Amino acid sequence: MADYSVIAAAGRSIERMLNAAFAEDEPVDGSKTRAVLVRTSDFEPNAVATSIGSPALSVFFYRVDFNKTMRAAWSAIGSQEGRGRLAVDLHFLITPWADNSEFELRIIGKAMQCLETTPILSGPMLHPSAGWGANESIQVVMEEITTEAVMRTFDSLPTDFRLSVPYLARIARIDSRQAQPDAPVTTLVTGAKPGVGV
Repeated sequence: MADYSVIAAAGRSIERMLNAAFAEDEPVDGSKTRAVLVRTSDFEPNAVATSIGSPALSVFFYRVDFNKTMRAAWSAIGSQEGRGRLAVDLHFLITPWADNSEFELRIIGKAMQCLETTPILSGPMLHPSAGWGANESIQVVMEEITTEAVMRTFDSLPTDFRLSVPYLARIARIDSRQAQPDAPVTTLVTGAKPGVGV
């Protein structure tokens, strides 16, 4: 069962799958396109060349939220088991980086083809760092948000708007550690006199 590292492991799983797709069918002839997980500071103008590079596809997780469908069900199971079980959705943007618009469009097209062809990551496709359970998987789907919402996300980043496609990875589950067994209950009665029933 996955633990707190499930979010990072899901990101690594997506990054690894995209890199395998680029290695199998390079979208920019004569180059080596790579997918890379990024954070906000990687979009700084003086950091892009080293943190992202070109040609590349950045995978930027901008929001983690509880899954509205599964939250109640997993909370109920967790309360019975005496442990936390939090189902979360991971919102991310994929953004191509290349020397010209054609190359960027080829990169984004290849990435979308990959994510559409393999929308479920399970078993060995999941990065092992989270200790996934045998029955766990992540579904990756295009997220239905407006262009305005994507542009607002870029307003908060230290870079100009770039062609980006929003995706959603669901359902990742963060499990707390195994619940400790209950300690034996010891009863102590004070003030009772010997021989008198209590």
